[in-house]
Amino acid sequence: MNRIMIAGTHSGCGKTTVTCGILQALVNRKIKTSAFKCGPDYIDPIFHRKIIGINSGNLDGYFCNKDTLNYLLSKCDSDCAVIEGVMGYYDGAGKLYSSFKTAEDTDTPVIIVIDSKGMSNSIGAVMQGFLTYEQPNKIVGFIFNRLPESLVGMAKELCKKYNTEYFGRMPFDENVSIESRHLGLIINQKTVDYRQKMQLLSELAEQFIDIDKILIYSQKTETLKFEMPNLRKIVNNNVKIAVAEDEAFCFLYRENIEVLENLGCEIVKFSPLKDKSLPKEISGIIFPGGYPELYSKELSENHNLKKEIKNKILSGIPVIAECGGFMYLHEALESKDGKFFPMIGIIKGRAFRTKKLQRFGYVKLTSNNDNILCKKGESFPSHEFHYWDSTDIGSDFTAEKASRSTKYACIHANETMYAGYPHLYFYGNINCAMNFVIKCESYWSKNGQNRTNKTS
Repeated sequence: MNRIMIAGTHSGCGKTTVTCGILQALVNRKIKTSAFKCGPDYIDPIFHRKIIGINSGNLDGYFCNKDTLNYLLSKCDSDCAVIEGVMGYYDGAGKLYSSFKTAEDTDTPVIIVIDSKGMSNSIGAVMQGFLTYEQPNKIVGFIFNRLPESLVGMAKELCKKYNTEYFGRMPFDENVSIESRHLGLIINQKTVDYRQKMQLLSELAEQFIDIDKILIYSQKTETLKFEMPNLRKIVNNNVKIAVAEDEAFCFLYRENIEVLENLGCEIVKFSPLKDKSLPKEISGIIFPGGYPELYSKELSENHNLKKEIKNKILSGIPVIAECGGFMYLHEALESKDGKFFPMIGIIKGRAFRTKKLQRFGYVKLTSNNDNILCKKGESFPSHEFHYWDSTDIGSDFTAEKASRSTKYACIHANETMYAGYPHLYFYGNINCAMNFVIKCESYWSKNGQNRTNKTS
């Protein structure tokens, strides 16, 4: 598997812009390309899939061990995989969960993006720092974002001085800027605009970045070695899981669907915004994260579906509701303009807006009781990212922050439900996925089969 990582000196240095330009240029060259994002980011893979039209997923060293990372990377069907780093190259919840560690675990060559605006000779200090901070570090060269043409000669000389490669520069162009706030929503509304931007960006990449050299270095990699994850079919074809997916619920790991399908499940999508009823003959429901707060009125007014969902959950159908999905299960949800709208009513409380991120970051979740995902005392990795909060975040798990010794209670969990702000990543906790699927099969055998027999 040919592969390259585009990492950066810090968040906001331009690595997403550079990565997208390179990806679109490769696609335009008819090279079968795939993309990965380091860390738990949903947005960039959505962008890669919807706008550039390539297969894209996540590589997260907090959720997955080295074997699983290499498995995920190796199974993508492409001629070249481009991995985008997260934050600064050496940053993370501890060095173990950084892009640096992911590059090391996957034996991937790395190109560092430097935001060169406002610098000249100081560029050399940044280069030297990144090249020497850790050794070995997989860094093979640099791309200089917003570097003026007058400093290209100096940048090339600095690369020679530090025995590294000059891969080019990306000049500033306001016509290809990418908004970050609520990008998932923006993608849905401005697909055509963004595809035009990507074409402009690819033209800049072809003109100013040495794509041929990137391809050469992507080939300087060893065959990935790993042990396969423990995935096998554990249920029959009666396990059909309904997954909410629309503009309000769009934060869903592609890998989670893969795990469920490998375990033997059939996945059916539905829209809480548009559909008037749930899919037929389902054994479980998943409500992922997203932007329900932006569609509070529309979700609230879909009365028939809300009533059916509530009745299904009360009947004991297994359900997973993460972040935005968790807020949807509340009695009321505050919209972006401060109005509260009635929701499903399973969680007895309100989801409300705050002014900053709440409990942001990686956590280790430890169960305080036996539940749908695990036994009391068992732990697995998760993460949180949300501006809205709840009057009742739950207390059936204890979360411990990965970056510091902070603990707090969270999540509503019982034998048939997991509902809370922390997100799940099934490759990081396959046993939890298996337990959920087994519960779904049990529900169908007790409820669905009985209904089938009565109507036959």
